Amino acid sequence: MAILIVLLSVTLFILADIAVRAVLEKAARKRQRREREAALSESLQMDFTREAKTLTRAEVKDCAARILCVDDEQVILDSFRKILVMDGYSVDTVQTGQEALGLIQTHHYDFVFTDLKMPAMDGVEVVKSVKHMRPDIDVVIITGHAAVETAVECMKYGAMDYVEKPFTEEELLAFVKKAMFKRNDNIARQLKPQVRVTHSQPAEDTRAGEFSIPGGVFLSQGHCWASLAQDGMVKVGLDDFARKLIGPVDKIEFPNVGMTVKAGQPLFNIRQKNRSAQFQAPISGKVVKINQALGEDCGALALTPYHANWVCVIEGDNLDAEVPALKIGKSAVALFQEDLEKFRAAMLRLAGSGAVKARLDGAVYAGELEHLDDANWENMVKEFFRK
Repeated sequence: MAILIVLLSVTLFILADIAVRAVLEKAARKRQRREREAALSESLQMDFTREAKTLTRAEVKDCAARILCVDDEQVILDSFRKILVMDGYSVDTVQTGQEALGLIQTHHYDFVFTDLKMPAMDGVEVVKSVKHMRPDIDVVIITGHAAVETAVECMKYGAMDYVEKPFTEEELLAFVKKAMFKRNDNIARQLKPQVRVTHSQPAEDTRAGEFSIPGGVFLSQGHCWASLAQDGMVKVGLDDFARKLIGPVDKIEFPNVGMTVKAGQPLFNIRQKNRSAQFQAPISGKVVKINQALGEDCGALALTPYHANWVCVIEGDNLDAEVPALKIGKSAVALFQEDLEKFRAAMLRLAGSGAVKARLDGAVYAGELEHLDDANWENMVKEFFRK
């Protein structure tokens, strides 16, 4: 009986707690809605003409993102502001591209939404100018159905996407949520050109936006790592530069156990979908073991390409002569930094030729090779891994 009373008391306590939480959350939503309605009302009364002649600003507390909308149609701006502010975004609106460019020089925005067809400065010029002045801001084109082709063309200049008008409230909110997800994903994938030598456990090897090299590991020019044991056995794998820029690995084509390989000769292949990246042996010798566990779970490379995720073991037969040609410590960091600069320059050239989406910030992103066409994939693999 006592146990039943205790269970009943606990159940009633849990139910009461749930009920209280529901009431508090409902009250918070009502308060939040009132605050956003007040922000909308105040935005129509405040004078921001010192910043921009047609500027209207609605700011909300703890906003999901700051958005600047540019359109010469006031009805479009009013719709954007009302819909987005009520969903938790801070929104500035102006009617000309010139005003928008002035604002991005003095204010931080996550997004600029710009109409495609406007007098004086059209959306194409706004896209080019925003991405030149503030490459960290994502630009979205607002367009009618008849101009979709031009909007798609703008993506070559760095526009993230386009949204067609007229749009419903649900359509706009769904679009902005998708754009937020894409922006956050890009930020998460962005790799700062920072390289560090680590002495930590595998799970701590790489911080977001960094490249790592374990202390005591040698690197080859073709981005294989080599870890030497006292008995002359050498574990070999691909390094963090290769792992990050290639992206997800679908399969590893291992060398045959017992085969003899010379330094600089093909050793193993990394497959991604229908394409292959070949890696060269960092040292000469006989392959005595392959990592079957890694072959069964290539996803382990997403954690780290080092430590237990070696590809094969080579019994070195010319280590005294070949090890000095490999990189370790500061020289390994210098190799990464040099190739990162080359890679950034190569990607900017491809963006300039229209082969890839414009990336004017010069940043390096994880998995960039994955999005290249076959010809450019092959050129990049040849330049960075077959040497």
